[in-house]
Amino acid sequence: MHRRVLPALALICAAGLAATACSDPTAGDAGSDGAERTAVNPTARLDGVKLTMWTAQNTVDAPKQVIEAFEKATGAEVDTQAIPDLYEQNVPTKLASGDRPDLMFWQPSISTLPFVQPRQNLLTLDGEPWVSELGDTEKSLGVIDGKRYAAIVTSPAMLGVYYNKDVFRRAGITGKDFPRSYDELLALGHRVADQTDAAAFYEAGGDKWPLQWQMQVQLTDLDRQWWADLNAGKKKWTDPVVVGAVKKYKDKLLDAGLAQKNYRTGTFTGQADALWKGEAGMVLNVTSFQSQLQAKYSTAEIDKRIGWFPVANSSATGLYSPDQTNGVVAFKTGDEKRQNAARQFLAFWLGPDYPDYIEAMKIPSVQPSVPTPGGLPETSKAQVAALPKAIGVFQAKAIVAPDTHLYLADMIFGKKSPQQVAQAIQDQFAQVAKAQGAPGF
Repeated sequence: MHRRVLPALALICAAGLAATACSDPTAGDAGSDGAERTAVNPTARLDGVKLTMWTAQNTVDAPKQVIEAFEKATGAEVDTQAIPDLYEQNVPTKLASGDRPDLMFWQPSISTLPFVQPRQNLLTLDGEPWVSELGDTEKSLGVIDGKRYAAIVTSPAMLGVYYNKDVFRRAGITGKDFPRSYDELLALGHRVADQTDAAAFYEAGGDKWPLQWQMQVQLTDLDRQWWADLNAGKKKWTDPVVVGAVKKYKDKLLDAGLAQKNYRTGTFTGQADALWKGEAGMVLNVTSFQSQLQAKYSTAEIDKRIGWFPVANSSATGLYSPDQTNGVVAFKTGDEKRQNAARQFLAFWLGPDYPDYIEAMKIPSVQPSVPTPGGLPETSKAQVAALPKAIGVFQAKAIVAPDTHLYLADMIFGKKSPQQVAQAIQDQFAQVAKAQGAPGF
């Protein structure tokens, strides 16, 4: 699944969810519901208990293995309900109407988790047995104001550079040439463009959402205080460092001829095809690009043709990007039996079933004590190795994730300057933060 940002309309609409939840007799502060809990038996019998779980349409099969195993082990029934796209917009709307599931996939980032109003609506999951088993990066997700509201069942997507090995060979590029900064990445792009008939990068202006990544990589030197000040209204997206990142993308990559000729209309699927055929040397994207390749080609084929390396603004470091399949939340429904069963389901998923789940899904493990399944492509293994030191994208740092890709799309069609892109990002960020009730807005 690709990395979609939560639309502004959904964010503003979700502000109304707080009032709805507060008037609900099951709402209130969920902060103490998990304070003193006895250990959960993941396989205790739950005959007659029925749970509902919401998923996006394209991830309805993601929990299939664990649901079937849980039903067999406990006698419970878990009904999966696919919410129409756009998932991130329709879920807050359904919740505001009073409808709620027992469990739900939801992005566990500080920019998206708040829009299901966790304090009012969700069970806290601090102290659950699986929390201590998570890797360090995964432990940082799913937490708002010091309380855990999401179980982390899959690793966040990794942002890095996929490259065509044959194109690199033709350009004389070896492992020792891999970049240690964004400027070095652009220099590598010039080598590809100058020494081969391939485009240095494939950019997907037609689908828009991948446009954000070239900007994201350049913001990795901003420290924790900068993001804290942004979230408090003391810093702005119009900061010269942000404008500079947008301008460098435009001037040094797009206008410099480092993207394919049709970058304004390029697509996500086109990225994979162009990289595979050697029509492009590099693609900067997240793990969903990896999934696209694995759906079409074998591990051996991928290993022969495609490589991956991490890069940040001033280091050879990858970025992690949370998405909605990473986190599962459990709702306060007012039915204690179902709430306990939902906790048990998560304990089962991240407990006795977890090795079977990741083996069935062929995905990396979020638990260092549980080995990642064998047979994954080298590109996937490289991402697993890079995750512990990865830097979060802005969706993991900012309290609101603006529709950056839409404003960058306006730029590539000549409708906005880099300064206007930054201003549009700031305007949306401030509007949604104010609707959210964030201090300083």
